[in-house]
Amino acid sequence: MEKDISQEEFQSDTKKFDLIVRKGNELHPVRVKDWNRTVGVNIVINMDKASEGAVFSSPILVAGRFSEHAKVYADHHRGIKLITKSEMRRELS
Repeated sequence: MEKDISQEEFQSDTKKFDLIVRKGNELHPVRVKDWNRTVGVNIVINMDKASEGAVFSSPILVAGRFSEHAKVYADHHRGIKLITKSEMRRELS
């Protein structure tokens, strides 16, 4: 996991994300939304647009919960991965 990638080609793109996860040759941009409300489709669309650069693999969005429209969009566009906080807790325990 890399919080700041120093290579110039990534600098403008990484400002849009909370961190970048590297898995082999793949770079996955990650955005965390720590909200007390449901994350809607507009946030997922914005994440999709922000990560369209050729240097990134499928983006990851972490939040407490996602709307059904957000889940449908994520399933059908570039393999966007939606992860809830409760899913993270289950995986870590």
